[in-house]
Amino acid sequence: MIRNPVNPASLYDSLSLGFSHAVEQHGGRTLHLAGQVAYDSARALVGAGDLVLQTRQALKNLRLVLAEMGATPANIVRLRTYVVDHNADKLIPVVTEIKNFYAGATPAANTFIGVQALARPEFLVEIEATAALD
Repeated sequence: MIRNPVNPASLYDSLSLGFSHAVEQHGGRTLHLAGQVAYDSARALVGAGDLVLQTRQALKNLRLVLAEMGATPANIVRLRTYVVDHNADKLIPVVTEIKNFYAGATPAANTFIGVQALARPEFLVEIEATAALD
């Protein structure tokens, strides 16, 4: 495996929060995924006004890009999650979707970033990733 999650016992349990403290990549190719939003294949917004549905669609889009390259969420070494007008109430619903996205794989490192706005006013979340390919 070219991806080694790093979660020191001397730090708090980040896995229960849906991320690893770090991920070491060993060789291989690197795939940089653009930030994904809640557009479907027809560029129609999925989940207008619904943070959970938009998060789920953004993660589905990341999964589709990964699959195109023969990869899965287990190949991700880094996520960046941007949430509009973030507050503590938005953390658990988004983190729950991210944890489901990994489907049992140890989560990658993730930075959760509150932003004022994204590219379009209807977007509530955008998620970008970096993946290690074999």
